[in-house]
Amino acid sequence: MGLLRVMMPPKLQLLALLAFAVAMFFLENQIQKLEESRGKLERAIARHEVREIEQRHAQDGLRERESSSAADGDDDLVIIYNRVPKTASTSFTNIAYDLCGKNHFHVLHINTTKNNPVMSIQDQVRFVKNVTEWKEMKPAFYHGHVSFLDFAKFGVKRKPIYINVIRDPIERLVSYYYFLRFGDDYRPGLRRRKQGDKKTFDECVAAGGSDCAPEKLWLQIPFFCGHYSECWIVGSQWALEQAKYNLVNEYLLVGVTEELEDFVMMLEAALPQFFRGATELYKTGKKSHLRKTSEKKPPTKESIAKLQQSSIWKMENEFYEFALEQFQFVRAHAVREKDGELYVLAQNFFYEKIYPKN
Repeated sequence: MGLLRVMMPPKLQLLALLAFAVAMFFLENQIQKLEESRGKLERAIARHEVREIEQRHAQDGLRERESSSAADGDDDLVIIYNRVPKTASTSFTNIAYDLCGKNHFHVLHINTTKNNPVMSIQDQVRFVKNVTEWKEMKPAFYHGHVSFLDFAKFGVKRKPIYINVIRDPIERLVSYYYFLRFGDDYRPGLRRRKQGDKKTFDECVAAGGSDCAPEKLWLQIPFFCGHYSECWIVGSQWALEQAKYNLVNEYLLVGVTEELEDFVMMLEAALPQFFRGATELYKTGKKSHLRKTSEKKPPTKESIAKLQQSSIWKMENEFYEFALEQFQFVRAHAVREKDGELYVLAQNFFYEKIYPKN
């Protein structure tokens, strides 16, 4: 190469160097393409191997189910929706009722005396026994105004899947306040407990009434905290922390009323056995937005500011913000927006390097 530099004019040397650089670039590019092709081939072989394994497992599973009626599987799945009052829970539950026939699962309403969310110890045992052993009702979707119940304490091997929806605490309280006085469009003829009381929420706050007191905000925390005495002590920091712990450790998904459609979409993606068709039904179905509180008037800024001075509101709002942040985190990794519409992400993992080879 040194001899060539002596013999060749400078222009030809430059051209030779450029030609060499282009050749090297082309060669590297071809090598990279070969590497990419090899990677694609390896992934295709891995996916083919996974399909073969899945097919064998499916055939083995079918034989096992045919030989043993006690085999566990999707038919044994139970979902519990311990719904918080006035969080659009009826609207969501109606979707489950509309889908249960087509998707082949049972829906059961947990109706407690006087809507008491805390069960006696004997009823806890009965309920756990029913949920886990009532095979004729499986797969099942249970719903009711019941606080969280830890099935692990009862020695259950396969716990149910918990889901829930929560709402901005002041908006929830305002909705409940007017619901007790005027009902809703779901059962308009039903007489409510406070029927005849025409006092607005703002008037109640100004007068320091008990129905709009900050203590009435204390509901979503104890519903998630559960069947412990401390959960129902208004303003308990321990209850707040326990509610947060249960939300992230015991619940598959917790949505918010303000973004209910996204909650429905993610449930359909995660649990299609139950919620296949739920998103379309929510958008177009007659029952999806059925229940609306009558005569509800939004509170003034003054009423809101007065409630927000309370430490109870601060705790309930902290829990709501915690749930909202977790929900948005889950959503960011589950769906994408395109042209104003949300789309569920396709499977983003696969298996490779499966050994031993058959």
